[in-house]
Amino acid sequence: MYRFFEQLGSRIAAPFASGPSRNSKVWACRCGQALFFRNSQCLACSAALGYQPVPGRLTSLQPADSPETWWLDADPQAGAFVRCANLDTPAACNWLVPAGEGQGLCVACRLNRTIPDLSLVENHEHWRKVEIAKRRLVAQLLDLGLPVIAKREDEATGLAFDFVGTDLQGRNPTTGHADGLITLDIKEADDAHRERVRVQMGEPYRTLLGHFRHEVGHYYWDRLIAGSQWLGPFRRVFGDERDSYAQALERHYQEGAPTHWQQGFVSAYATMHPWEDWAETWAHYLHMMDAVDTALGFGMSAREMELDYQPFPLETLYDPTHPGGPMFLAFVNAWIELAGMLNELSRSMGQPDFYPFVLPAAVIAKLHFVHLVIAQAGGRAEAVVQSQ
Repeated sequence: MYRFFEQLGSRIAAPFASGPSRNSKVWACRCGQALFFRNSQCLACSAALGYQPVPGRLTSLQPADSPETWWLDADPQAGAFVRCANLDTPAACNWLVPAGEGQGLCVACRLNRTIPDLSLVENHEHWRKVEIAKRRLVAQLLDLGLPVIAKREDEATGLAFDFVGTDLQGRNPTTGHADGLITLDIKEADDAHRERVRVQMGEPYRTLLGHFRHEVGHYYWDRLIAGSQWLGPFRRVFGDERDSYAQALERHYQEGAPTHWQQGFVSAYATMHPWEDWAETWAHYLHMMDAVDTALGFGMSAREMELDYQPFPLETLYDPTHPGGPMFLAFVNAWIELAGMLNELSRSMGQPDFYPFVLPAAVIAKLHFVHLVIAQAGGRAEAVVQSQ
């Protein structure tokens, strides 16, 4: 991709081609119908569909020899699979599990510790929305090669989710992360409630997927940064996480973000504490990677656009000497071009900006830091950028 950029000179050229991307979230049924990440049945031929989390593909299915087991049309030699036990629940999970593995729950559903109270009718739809967002998150983490381990398998270092509502004492839960447990107030799945909170908090963006990407950033800080060789560099880039979080929280909600925060942070909330700066930057990294990847899969192109900004130079990166630096920078410039195009599309429909954020040079350095941490941990982030 970088050679492609060089061939186009100083022009900021988004590498959006018409060919298939590495993991585009669009596949083909055996009948030729386009399939999308959330589909569990082909709308054209009614074939059963299943998502195989590794290597990350949706495929049509053929009945196997044993009851309720299936062969993959995409890879008949892959062995037999069963469909996730949550397929016929409100979660409507379309993922696959190798036959004989686990208790019928896929790798994403095994992360659930607490599901919503389904005696409340509204929670059926809320849980469905939550699981759609969570599966998108888990698929991306696996695609990047990051470890996704359930707490039920490793209590000390695993990941789990609680989707809960008001408790018996009438207290509302707080969305957040603690020791690998991500808690989500199930009311966040109610669009009207979430929009009210977004306006009250002065946030430009608030979604279920955004919540998950942010909170899982805290989880991976514990797994990848704490006690590792990255801790010193982290403190130089994001600040000292040993500063009192409670005091930082109180200061943030009393005084707000500091003046000119836009010069060094991706959001006002990121200014609160180095942990929050990391989690916000991590979330935006995942946003960018997934959006560019999806755009590639649909053949979107911003090549003919002339946007009024200069591309970031190599010196902007956390490590300008890293061999993958030019490729990562090309990806960042491609993202800015795509976001500019999609913001204009949103405005043409009278909608808020698709990506209501500005990425200053300091944030690009932080994003590159996140990228290098993920690349070392998962071994696949560099390949993901190269494929884009």
